[in-house]
Amino acid sequence: MLVAERHQKIVELVNERSSIRVSELSDIFSVTEETIRRDLEKLEKEGKLQRSHGGAVSIQEEEAEIHFSERVITNADEKKAIAYEAARRVVEGDRIILDASTTAWYMAKALPNMRLTVITNSMKVMMELSKKEKISVISTGGMLLPKSLSYVGPLAERSLDLYHVNKTFLSCKGVHLETGLSDSNEQQALLKKKMIEQSDHVILMADSSKFGRRAFSLIVPPGEVNEVITDEGIDPSEKQTLHERKIEVTIVT
Repeated sequence: MLVAERHQKIVELVNERSSIRVSELSDIFSVTEETIRRDLEKLEKEGKLQRSHGGAVSIQEEEAEIHFSERVITNADEKKAIAYEAARRVVEGDRIILDASTTAWYMAKALPNMRLTVITNSMKVMMELSKKEKISVISTGGMLLPKSLSYVGPLAERSLDLYHVNKTFLSCKGVHLETGLSDSNEQQALLKKKMIEQSDHVILMADSSKFGRRAFSLIVPPGEVNEVITDEGIDPSEKQTLHERKIEVTIVT
């Protein structure tokens, strides 16, 4: 491995794990610890990481939450098509969870006015469903994140412990078929993990741009999802991998 390639891999590892020890890097790259220390010194001077006692830490800032108004117009056509397909999975009498994604908001708009219970941490979803008097809406409560207009935190997580649902519909920032689902915000990731745990059936609503990406905070491994609804831009090899893992895939156009 060329030195430049090793340096690039070191930075990737540090950013992925947040921190790593010299001894670990020495084992991974089969070079001496002294070589790794020189690498870290050079990378620190280049502003790519920060050395710490016995290793290095990431200087990559946690990706800030993007405002709802900006997210809602990103890949809007794909999200609307995915949301409409997801809404078809809901039948009268269902108890479901919707997360605070923009796709969940589009799904809330697509849901018919029928008898069902929806638990959500999204103010936008709550406002949309308030127009449909047959739908019972339960808010998680919690700490408000103003950009996403959603509730997170220990209170929101504990509230979900009180409920069990048929289906959870959620999205995320990244879908990596080796590491799993991830989100840019750790509190959102923790709450989505709890949403999955409280459900019989988990439907991931993710447009094809999400695949192959890894965001800051892991939600769950890919095997925790039962079904994926995405668009025709998904790579055929990723679709095949999902099928091999017995995860149902629906492609919208």
